[in-house]
Amino acid sequence: MSNKDRYYNQAKQEGYRARSAYKLKQLDGTAGLFSPGDTVIDLGAAPGGWLQVAGERVGAAGRVVGVDRQRIEDPEVSARVETIQGDVTDTETITAIRRGLGVNTTNDGDELRGDRPVDAVVSDLAPNMTGTYDLDHARSVHLARQVLAIAEDLLAAGGDMAVKVFQGGDLEEFRGEVDAAFEYVRTVEPDASRDASSEVYVVGKGRLTAPVRPGDRAEVDIIDEGSEGDGVAKVEGFTLFVPGGEAGETVFVEVTDLKPNFGFAERVDDGVKKS
Repeated sequence: MSNKDRYYNQAKQEGYRARSAYKLKQLDGTAGLFSPGDTVIDLGAAPGGWLQVAGERVGAAGRVVGVDRQRIEDPEVSARVETIQGDVTDTETITAIRRGLGVNTTNDGDELRGDRPVDAVVSDLAPNMTGTYDLDHARSVHLARQVLAIAEDLLAAGGDMAVKVFQGGDLEEFRGEVDAAFEYVRTVEPDASRDASSEVYVVGKGRLTAPVRPGDRAEVDIIDEGSEGDGVAKVEGFTLFVPGGEAGETVFVEVTDLKPNFGFAERVDDGVKKS
């Protein structure tokens, strides 16, 4: 029996709306996308199989927002599930998502974020197929980049993303873009994908929201010392640990590594200013 038939039959038996539900189950099992109480955005959510799985995984304390051009009937799960009918490539749809999440802006354009940050963005979006492999691949990468832009906009620090893309020449470039926005990236091929499918899922783990990136240089003030003896500096509120830094110094550093909520930097000068 083919994967398509096996998972189709299993979905019918277990009450899932689509066989694709098992792809998300396998992605979560492999990459650990969901935790109880999470807020999740599902882009391209029709007919609702991924909403069912996400709702089960985040539980009664969680929240799932599904977005699709088609109308979706809310699934019967314990989580709070909301659906938005719209095209994820339209700015009006993005505005509706932000409004539904309580993410608004002031008259000056400063963001006001509600108290429910987004923990995961998942997408099973695929373009309308033309049968021309290179064109279908390019269009899938374009959609994946739209998903990445939404994830960068709405994910909390440390949040995760999983997005479908067809294999082809632009896949590695797209992986690099995801790698720049997350602590690490991996490519997953769920067993539940069709046997002849070229689809893979690019998973970004640990959304990076720091105002700096590895290789950046800056002059920083060492304001404190950490428990391991490293100097502690702040760049726009983001914490950098600087080995050998002493409180009261102003030093030039180069960022070497980033985590979702802090980073590391090495001193690149011999001159030190004492405050």
